[in-house]
Amino acid sequence: MRYGKKGQVSIAVIIAVVIVLGVVAFFVFRGKGGGSDISEELAPVFSYYASCVEKEVKAGAELAGTQGGYLETGVYEPGSEYAPFSSQLNFLGFPVPYWYYISGNGIVRENVPSKNEIERQMERFVENRLIDCDFEEFAKKGIGVERGSAKAKVRIEDEKIIAEVDSELSASKGESSARRNIHNVEITNNFGKMYGLAKELYEKEKKEAFLEKYAEDVIRLNAPVDGVEISCSPKVWKYNEVSEEIKKGLEANIASIKLEGNYYTERSKEEKYFVVNKKTELPVNFMYSRNWPTKLEISGADGQLLIAEPIGNQAGLGALGFCYAPYHFVYDLSFPVLVQFYGQNGEIFQFPVAVIIDNNVPREAELQPLEEDEEDVDVCGFMTQDVEVRVYGKELKKLDANISYQCFDQTCRLGETRDGIYSGKAPACLNGQIIANAEGYARGKAGFSTNSESLAEIILDKEYEVELEIEANGKPIEGNALVVFSGETIVTTLVPESRKVRLPEGRFNLSVSIYGNSSIVIPASSKRECIEAAKGGVAGLLGGMEQKCFDINIPETKIEHGLIGGGKSESYLLPEMLEKGKLKIKAKIFAKPDSVEKMQENFILAENSGLEVGE
Repeated sequence: MRYGKKGQVSIAVIIAVVIVLGVVAFFVFRGKGGGSDISEELAPVFSYYASCVEKEVKAGAELAGTQGGYLETGVYEPGSEYAPFSSQLNFLGFPVPYWYYISGNGIVRENVPSKNEIERQMERFVENRLIDCDFEEFAKKGIGVERGSAKAKVRIEDEKIIAEVDSELSASKGESSARRNIHNVEITNNFGKMYGLAKELYEKEKKEAFLEKYAEDVIRLNAPVDGVEISCSPKVWKYNEVSEEIKKGLEANIASIKLEGNYYTERSKEEKYFVVNKKTELPVNFMYSRNWPTKLEISGADGQLLIAEPIGNQAGLGALGFCYAPYHFVYDLSFPVLVQFYGQNGEIFQFPVAVIIDNNVPREAELQPLEEDEEDVDVCGFMTQDVEVRVYGKELKKLDANISYQCFDQTCRLGETRDGIYSGKAPACLNGQIIANAEGYARGKAGFSTNSESLAEIILDKEYEVELEIEANGKPIEGNALVVFSGETIVTTLVPESRKVRLPEGRFNLSVSIYGNSSIVIPASSKRECIEAAKGGVAGLLGGMEQKCFDINIPETKIEHGLIGGGKSESYLLPEMLEKGKLKIKAKIFAKPDSVEKMQENFILAENSGLEVGE
């Protein structure tokens, strides 16, 4: 009998353990979203949401790549007469923050994003954009979908980007239902590798100023610096002509610079001059345009003229038997260079730096090496302040909204309003921002210092879904048009594949760029430049000259899509304009560009042409 009782006790214990493990497994898999129990009918809902996450991660990586790693470009700082650089280089309409530049008041600034900072900005980008993931097609099929706010975590690696989004998503139809909280996405992308190579190259430029050395050679090759002219009359150069020659030389030489790699073929020994002693796994391009902000000052110039006065024709110097005109001009030159890395899958990562020549020599780099920022203190882990947030819509209607709080560069999710009011905890912070997101309304922000305030009120503007109709010269434009709405609380860019946009009432700076096939080919060319320079030693002191020659090679460049139309305007969009669901924009079409000069003319026309905005 005792033996039997022990057996019964053991069986009971085993059964209890199995039950406990079953309960634990249920809650573990339930919290992680499971997935194995999702019916075939409901599975597309979760696949679609994952595709939304993937789409926004790709869009974030693409935008960050074109903006020097930044998704949030920060406050624009204009340049000045002393330093023509603003804080951002305008490249084809995109603001690209400088990694190194001279501010308008003459201060050296370094603005390189850390990898952690890029990841945080990408997380905010994904969170904000996922609001637009539309489940309307599933509703038409009778599938009910509910979702909560999204909290993203992004990790950038060399050849991939991994995103984890914490967002409660549930789907139901009839008696079948499913729920998932965690949505993981991994995309193949060279963003991390390009960023790493860009930082290495930037460190080399800081340490060695190799771009400045090429610029110094351009000045000495294309402009009078030091030398002697055998002449009894003054030797005169025009400032405008010297400036233009320097800019032309910079365009050609900067475009010829390469790093050590297998993305090109050296056709002559002279091309080794343009190869920088730095290896790269990916193709890289260096770019400068004479139309970009460039500062050139020449000490020794007389207004718009550079004059070499002759010696030997004055009284008492006739014994020399000849006249000569020595000259020495000192150049201060600063201009931007855009560096572009290209990934294996068509990705791009670009960043601009200012190149500075001071008194004929490259600037001396005095900046400290970059260090990756240390792990930040988690502000969101210290919710100590009692706050109340009230959210209203039109006519002070109370709204249900998701509430977050941004302190420095961290955003903490607080919760949701009930009957338009959130009451709870927030981290202590000075000059932070309360952020409210409500379905059907534009995102709202309000300054809020939780260490001294306890009540915040936000009024959100209603959003309207609008389909755009773009016309040029009376004809509709179906594709190849880039449209940008820039308002106080929203910046929306529509690529050619999209024609629908959600806009609130308000004032917008509107920009339209229409592109068409141009097939402009700038053929490869080479030229040999020669200058007369003083000989070394005694012969040079006596006016002896010798010829020095340099080869300049310009690679072939193809421009397949050129600007053929567009314009800009400032418009106030009223609710009655947006409620109708359609918005017509009339732009202008220009002549199809068949040269670089024509393309530049079109960009100027687009800047100065207006737009008509109406129903």
